[in-house]
Amino acid sequence: QVHLVESGGGLAQDGGSLRLSCAASGRTASSSAMGWFRQAPGKEREFVAAISGIRGSKEITRYRDSVKGRFTISRDNSKNTVYLQMSRLKPEDTAVYYCAADPRGILTVSTSLGMYDYWGQGTQVTVSS
Repeated sequence: QVHLVESGGGLAQDGGSLRLSCAASGRTASSSAMGWFRQAPGKEREFVAAISGIRGSKEITRYRDSVKGRFTISRDNSKNTVYLQMSRLKPEDTAVYYCAADPRGILTVSTSLGMYDYWGQGTQVTVSS
């Protein structure tokens, strides 16, 4: 079992920055792949970024094309926390952002919602134009 709590959402201006945090707890939290997804009103939940469970030189990250170069996912192993640094925000980034954990994602990461067993409650990000 993995418990996830997101924080850091809020209001930003077009071109601004926000950093989301996801605190993870549970027996397999430290080795799980972690992902960020988002869901805008009236739209399906979509993949944003993910990071593998393995550390160091073999660590893998993946990003949605529309956020590459603007968003960075990272993890602090000592705090069991995953971050999503969002820069150059756009109004179309407005959504509820969810953190998720895939206990099988040690050497790989998935962009598929179905691979993530555990989800946080979500945090709202609103970007004004």
